[in-house]
Amino acid sequence: MVVPNPKNEFRYFSISTSRRIFSLIFQSQPPFLSPVSLPKTIASPLSPLPVSVDSDRFRSKIVRNLPDSSVSSTGSSAVSAPRIDLVSPHHLGGFRPFSAWPGNGVSPSGALRVRNPSVERVRSKAFWKKAWEIVDLIKRGENDLESKLKQVNVSLRKDYVIQVLHLLSSEKVSALRFFNWIRDSRPGLCRNYDICSLVIDNCGRIYDYESMICTFNEFNRGGICLTQNAFRFLPELASNEVYLRESVSQVAEILNAVGGTCRTSGVRSLIEMFSSLSSLEMAKFVIRITETKTAYYNIMIRETCRECDLEGSKALVREMRRVGCEPNITSYNLVISNICKNGESALDFLKEMDCSPDEMTFEIIISSSCKVGHFDFALELLDRMILRGLEPRLTTHAAFVSNYFKLQRYEEAHKYVINASFKHRNTSNLVYSLLAGLYLNEGNLASALSIFSEMIGRGLRPSYRVYTRLLKGLQRSGRDDEARELEMRFSSLSPQTITKTG
Repeated sequence: MVVPNPKNEFRYFSISTSRRIFSLIFQSQPPFLSPVSLPKTIASPLSPLPVSVDSDRFRSKIVRNLPDSSVSSTGSSAVSAPRIDLVSPHHLGGFRPFSAWPGNGVSPSGALRVRNPSVERVRSKAFWKKAWEIVDLIKRGENDLESKLKQVNVSLRKDYVIQVLHLLSSEKVSALRFFNWIRDSRPGLCRNYDICSLVIDNCGRIYDYESMICTFNEFNRGGICLTQNAFRFLPELASNEVYLRESVSQVAEILNAVGGTCRTSGVRSLIEMFSSLSSLEMAKFVIRITETKTAYYNIMIRETCRECDLEGSKALVREMRRVGCEPNITSYNLVISNICKNGESALDFLKEMDCSPDEMTFEIIISSSCKVGHFDFALELLDRMILRGLEPRLTTHAAFVSNYFKLQRYEEAHKYVINASFKHRNTSNLVYSLLAGLYLNEGNLASALSIFSEMIGRGLRPSYRVYTRLLKGLQRSGRDDEARELEMRFSSLSPQTITKTG
């Protein structure tokens, strides 16, 4: 029998619930990532373009849209910086604010408000001093820049590099030489998607579209994917919606030309960015000029779910059908989730679906029913689900157990665990371990120990994380005999004992 990886059971559950359940049962370990280096060079703005894109045309069109643009003596475009005042330490005298909105405080794109990427805003005096020292070195653009950067005694960390990239963008200074130096000094950092995306954003803020294209191609060769941070410059620099649409069109044309991972992740990130800014019309515009895909519409539906905009979710499904983009089960599950969030019945919508419900469909409705104490209806849905040949996910069982527990219906929680362990043996020990973990959260060592004894008696190996919590709890409370007996019984279980912990 193939044992499923329980981490996959949490893919579609809410983030907070997934983390809570997962932390109850498992002892998380950081994934191992083997370092992979990018090729040693990133093409300079003077390198021949590897794709047939007229970079001057891209640059000239977008610069023309911004009336206050100018070109610096070094040849890079400089535009009056939109402002985002970065909070500086009060003790750092001469700190220069870095900005991304106009000084009048009004968003340049009208109603479109930009959420800036999270940045640690309060740093030590030494941190800011070193950051500005690097920025000043790069601004001077001296021939021996790289050797001077090496002389700056600073520990290169992801957050530090990100902050320097933000400062360079605020000063309208190209970040490419800094990025090249980082790549040679700390190759792993240059595979970080956020850092790579901020390099693209920097190119956009100084209107260096030739370097942007070359960098896209370099990233494609390294399999780099872009995040929303790559395109923050678009809504921040556009003075109105007309200019914003034209700028987005130019960037989309570049992405279509370079292709690869940058095109795939870039288009998706554009749609995610505008959706997160509650600008669904701009997200739809990106879809129209790139590609109509169900996955892209699902991004927008997911955002309406976050905002509990039920009518918006349903309208997007209707629009998908109208433009010939058929909703899939993910589309319907998102809408059903929104219906349940709004306290409405999802059964009518379930009948209108053009496809059969899956495990997640049932889980959403079951979880919603359990939260309001409608366990009889939830159990009826569980039976229907099994009759369809669908296996409940771990998080479906967790919805029953945790909500029984929340309502202090402990006997019913225990009864459910026993029944589930007979019907669904693949997840039996995980559901038992969840119940024991919930008892431990309430400080009820006796009940948790009783659950463990029941598990071991049935040949089930408890979750190691929950086991160690119980063992330490017994030892701290002076119940040494019970702790020793538990330790002995647990160690007697062979590694081949049914674990189902992945």
